[in-house]
Amino acid sequence: MIETERLILRQIVPADAEEVFAFSKGPETGRDAGWKPHETLEETRLIMQEIFLEQESVFGMVLKETGVMIGSVGLIDDPLRENDSVRMLGYALGEEFWGQGYMTEAAGAVIGYGFEEMQLDLISATCYPFNLRSRRVLEKLGFRYEGTLSLAEKRYDGKVLDKDCFSVLREGYFQNRGLAKK
Repeated sequence: MIETERLILRQIVPADAEEVFAFSKGPETGRDAGWKPHETLEETRLIMQEIFLEQESVFGMVLKETGVMIGSVGLIDDPLRENDSVRMLGYALGEEFWGQGYMTEAAGAVIGYGFEEMQLDLISATCYPFNLRSRRVLEKLGFRYEGTLSLAEKRYDGKVLDKDCFSVLREGYFQNRGLAKK
């Protein structure tokens, strides 16, 4: 479990299915990240089995104030890099919570976890070029733009899209925080 000013980041469990469905069914939430918005609770349960459950570094974002799960954030294997000390940052947030700084807060804490607890050397991230909100989160967190992969992914709706690639190195993370290099 990771605690931030406004959030508790904790493992996602099967009992969270209704809250995961609630933040995953928004029409823009999934589309902007490359996955189809969830249509049923059963679909959410199946996706949870594949992606969220029993993952050491994937967390549900729970508002301290209400106890409601509003999104997910985590570090997963990077399919573009063959390196055990690299993970890719991924996240999703219910649309009604956009623009309030929750994702920057949560992702910042998970990046700290990745470098300080998991001892990673690099954390990567990708987003579609049109996903300016996601790009801004990455920039705030110190990620550096690496380039664009052209025609990188066929989205659930058949549209083929480019992906912008970003990364932050372990050294850069500690330098930005004024900490000694580990």
